[in-house]
Amino acid sequence: YEYRLRNNDKINISVWDHDDLSVGSIYGIYNSGEVYGKWLMVDAAGNVTLPKVGAFKVKDLTITEAKASLKEIYKKWIVEPVVEIKVLNKEVTLIGEFKSPGKYILEKEKNTLLELIGAAGDFDFYANKKKIQIIREVDGAAKNFTVNLSTSDGIAKANITILPGDVVYAPSRSGKNWDRRAASTIVPIASAISTAVLVWGILK
Repeated sequence: YEYRLRNNDKINISVWDHDDLSVGSIYGIYNSGEVYGKWLMVDAAGNVTLPKVGAFKVKDLTITEAKASLKEIYKKWIVEPVVEIKVLNKEVTLIGEFKSPGKYILEKEKNTLLELIGAAGDFDFYANKKKIQIIREVDGAAKNFTVNLSTSDGIAKANITILPGDVVYAPSRSGKNWDRRAASTIVPIASAISTAVLVWGILK
Protein backbone atom coordinates (compact mmCIF):
# COMPACT_ATOMS: atom_id res chain seq x y z
CA TYR A 1 0.00 0.00 0.00
CA GLU A 2 1.15 3.52 -0.81
CA TYR A 3 -0.92 6.58 -0.02
CA ARG A 4 -2.44 8.48 -2.95
CA LEU A 5 -2.91 12.22 -2.70
CA ARG A 6 -6.47 13.49 -2.39
CA ASN A 7 -8.43 16.72 -2.55
CA ASN A 8 -7.90 18.94 0.52
CA ASP A 9 -4.58 17.31 1.41
CA LYS A 10 -2.05 19.73 2.88
CA ILE A 11 1.46 19.15 1.57
CA ASN A 12 4.98 20.55 1.79
CA ILE A 13 7.23 20.45 -1.27
CA SER A 14 10.95 21.01 -0.83
CA VAL A 15 13.52 21.29 -3.61
CA TRP A 16 16.97 21.04 -2.09
CA ASP A 17 19.00 24.26 -2.28
CA HIS A 18 16.28 26.05 -4.26
CA ASP A 19 14.30 28.41 -2.06
CA ASP A 20 12.40 29.80 -5.02
CA LEU A 21 10.82 26.43 -5.82
CA SER A 22 10.15 25.18 -2.29
CA VAL A 23 6.97 25.56 -0.26
CA GLY A 24 7.31 24.64 3.41
CA SER A 25 9.85 22.55 5.27
CA ILE A 26 10.41 18.81 5.02
CA TYR A 27 11.50 16.70 8.00
CA GLY A 28 13.07 19.72 9.72
CA ILE A 29 15.42 20.43 6.78
CA TYR A 30 14.55 23.57 4.87
CA ASN A 31 16.18 26.28 2.86
CA SER A 32 16.89 29.75 4.22
CA GLY A 33 14.11 31.41 2.23
CA GLU A 34 11.38 28.96 3.20
CA VAL A 35 8.73 29.74 5.77
CA TYR A 36 8.28 27.08 8.44
CA GLY A 37 4.70 25.84 8.55
CA LYS A 38 3.82 26.98 5.04
CA TRP A 39 1.90 24.46 2.97
CA LEU A 40 -0.14 23.88 -0.18
CA MET A 41 -3.66 22.49 -0.32
CA VAL A 42 -4.79 20.17 -3.08
CA ASP A 43 -7.74 22.00 -4.65
CA ALA A 44 -11.07 20.66 -5.93
CA ALA A 45 -9.51 19.94 -9.32
CA GLY A 46 -6.74 17.90 -7.70
CA ASN A 47 -4.03 20.51 -8.32
CA VAL A 48 -1.51 22.48 -6.31
CA THR A 49 0.00 25.73 -7.58
CA LEU A 50 3.80 25.67 -7.56
CA PRO A 51 6.35 28.46 -8.08
CA LYS A 52 7.45 28.63 -11.76
CA VAL A 53 5.40 25.52 -12.55
CA GLY A 54 1.85 26.74 -11.99
CA ALA A 55 -0.96 24.22 -11.60
CA PHE A 56 0.36 20.70 -11.05
CA LYS A 57 -2.02 17.73 -10.84
CA VAL A 58 -1.28 15.55 -7.80
CA LYS A 59 -4.62 13.90 -7.03
CA ASP A 60 -4.44 10.08 -7.16
CA LEU A 61 -0.64 10.15 -7.42
CA THR A 62 1.51 8.41 -4.83
CA ILE A 63 4.26 10.45 -3.20
CA THR A 64 6.79 8.51 -5.28
CA GLU A 65 4.94 9.29 -8.51
CA ALA A 66 4.51 12.98 -7.66
CA LYS A 67 8.21 13.33 -6.82
CA ALA A 68 9.24 11.63 -10.07
CA SER A 69 6.99 13.94 -12.12
CA LEU A 70 8.31 17.04 -10.38
CA LYS A 71 11.91 15.97 -10.86
CA GLU A 72 11.33 15.78 -14.61
CA ILE A 73 9.79 19.26 -14.61
CA TYR A 74 12.56 20.78 -12.46
CA LYS A 75 15.26 19.40 -14.76
CA LYS A 76 14.49 22.43 -16.95
CA TRP A 77 16.28 24.54 -14.34
CA ILE A 78 18.23 22.13 -12.12
CA VAL A 79 20.73 19.35 -12.71
CA GLU A 80 19.69 16.27 -10.69
CA PRO A 81 16.98 17.95 -8.57
CA VAL A 82 16.33 16.56 -5.08
CA VAL A 83 12.62 16.76 -4.29
CA GLU A 84 10.81 15.82 -1.09
CA ILE A 85 7.06 15.84 -0.45
CA LYS A 86 5.31 15.44 2.88
CA VAL A 87 1.58 15.15 3.54
CA LEU A 88 0.69 17.02 6.72
CA ASN A 89 -2.86 15.81 7.32
CA LYS A 90 -2.57 12.02 7.07
CA GLU A 91 -4.57 11.31 10.20
CA VAL A 92 -7.05 8.88 11.68
CA THR A 93 -9.63 9.34 14.42
CA LEU A 94 -10.07 6.99 17.39
CA ILE A 95 -13.33 7.36 19.30
CA GLY A 96 -15.11 5.45 22.02
CA GLU A 97 -13.54 3.26 24.70
CA PHE A 98 -9.86 4.12 24.27
CA LYS A 99 -7.69 5.42 27.08
CA SER A 100 -6.66 8.36 24.88
CA PRO A 101 -9.17 8.82 22.04
CA GLY A 102 -8.61 11.55 19.48
CA LYS A 103 -6.90 12.31 16.18
CA TYR A 104 -3.55 10.69 15.39
CA ILE A 105 -1.11 11.68 12.65
CA LEU A 106 0.18 8.80 10.53
CA GLU A 107 3.91 9.37 10.26
CA LYS A 108 4.70 6.10 8.46
CA GLU A 109 3.57 4.88 5.07
CA LYS A 110 2.04 1.72 6.55
CA ASN A 111 0.24 1.80 9.90
CA THR A 112 -1.56 -1.11 11.52
CA LEU A 113 -4.61 -1.20 13.75
CA LEU A 114 -2.62 -2.57 16.69
CA GLU A 115 -0.04 0.20 16.41
CA LEU A 116 -2.76 2.83 16.64
CA ILE A 117 -4.42 1.11 19.59
CA GLY A 118 -1.02 1.15 21.29
CA ALA A 119 -0.59 4.86 20.52
CA ALA A 120 -3.96 5.48 22.19
CA GLY A 121 -2.78 3.68 25.34
CA ASP A 122 -4.84 0.53 24.68
CA PHE A 123 -8.58 0.06 25.14
CA ASP A 124 -10.38 1.36 28.18
CA PHE A 125 -11.82 -1.17 30.64
CA TYR A 126 -15.33 -1.18 29.15
CA ALA A 127 -14.36 -1.58 25.47
CA ASN A 128 -16.29 -4.22 23.56
CA LYS A 129 -13.30 -5.78 21.81
CA LYS A 130 -15.53 -8.17 19.87
CA LYS A 131 -17.06 -5.35 17.85
CA ILE A 132 -14.32 -2.86 16.99
CA GLN A 133 -15.49 -0.88 13.97
CA ILE A 134 -13.43 0.72 11.22
CA ILE A 135 -15.26 3.33 9.16
CA ARG A 136 -13.59 4.06 5.83
CA GLU A 137 -14.50 6.10 2.77
CA VAL A 138 -14.51 3.90 -0.34
CA ASP A 139 -15.42 5.48 -3.69
CA GLY A 140 -17.10 8.38 -1.93
CA ALA A 141 -19.24 6.21 0.37
CA ALA A 142 -18.66 5.25 4.02
CA LYS A 143 -18.00 1.55 4.56
CA ASN A 144 -18.06 -0.14 7.96
CA PHE A 145 -15.79 -3.07 8.87
CA THR A 146 -16.12 -4.93 12.18
CA VAL A 147 -13.18 -6.82 13.70
CA ASN A 148 -12.94 -9.05 16.76
CA LEU A 149 -9.95 -8.29 19.00
CA SER A 150 -11.12 -10.26 22.02
CA THR A 151 -8.83 -13.26 21.42
CA SER A 152 -5.19 -13.70 20.40
CA ASP A 153 -6.30 -15.50 17.23
CA GLY A 154 -8.68 -12.66 16.41
CA ILE A 155 -5.94 -10.11 16.96
CA ALA A 156 -3.59 -11.96 14.60
CA LYS A 157 -6.23 -12.12 11.87
CA ALA A 158 -7.57 -8.60 12.29
CA ASN A 159 -4.35 -6.57 12.51
CA ILE A 160 -5.15 -4.74 9.30
CA THR A 161 -3.60 -1.67 7.72
CA ILE A 162 -5.25 1.60 8.76
CA LEU A 163 -5.56 4.24 6.05
CA PRO A 164 -5.60 8.03 6.36
CA GLY A 165 -9.12 9.26 7.00
CA ASP A 166 -10.22 6.07 8.78
CA VAL A 167 -12.30 6.28 11.95
CA VAL A 168 -11.82 3.51 14.52
CA TYR A 169 -14.69 3.13 16.98
CA ALA A 170 -14.52 1.05 20.16
CA PRO A 171 -18.08 0.61 21.51
CA SER A 172 -18.88 0.03 25.17
CA ARG A 173 -19.77 -3.31 26.71
CA SER A 174 -23.34 -3.56 27.98
CA GLY A 175 -22.17 -3.75 31.60
CA LYS A 176 -20.87 -0.18 31.62
CA ASN A 177 -24.24 1.47 32.23
CA TRP A 178 -25.15 -1.14 34.86
CA ASP A 179 -21.88 -0.52 36.71
CA ARG A 180 -22.55 3.22 36.67
CA ARG A 181 -26.06 2.73 38.05
CA ALA A 182 -24.75 0.32 40.67
CA ALA A 183 -22.03 2.76 41.68
CA SER A 184 -24.55 5.59 42.01
CA THR A 185 -26.57 3.39 44.38
CA ILE A 186 -23.81 1.65 46.31
CA VAL A 187 -21.70 4.74 47.08
CA PRO A 188 -24.51 6.66 48.88
CA ILE A 189 -25.49 3.50 50.79
CA ALA A 190 -21.89 2.87 51.81
CA SER A 191 -21.55 6.50 52.86
CA ALA A 192 -24.74 6.28 54.93
CA ILE A 193 -23.55 3.08 56.62
CA SER A 194 -20.18 4.67 57.44
CA THR A 195 -21.93 7.70 58.92
CA ALA A 196 -24.25 5.50 61.00
CA VAL A 197 -21.32 3.48 62.32
CA LEU A 198 -19.46 6.67 63.21
CA VAL A 199 -22.47 8.12 65.05
CA TRP A 200 -23.07 4.83 66.88
CA GLY A 201 -19.43 4.79 67.95
CA ILE A 202 -19.70 8.32 69.33
CA LEU A 203 -22.93 7.60 71.24
CA LYS A 204 -21.74 4.27 72.57
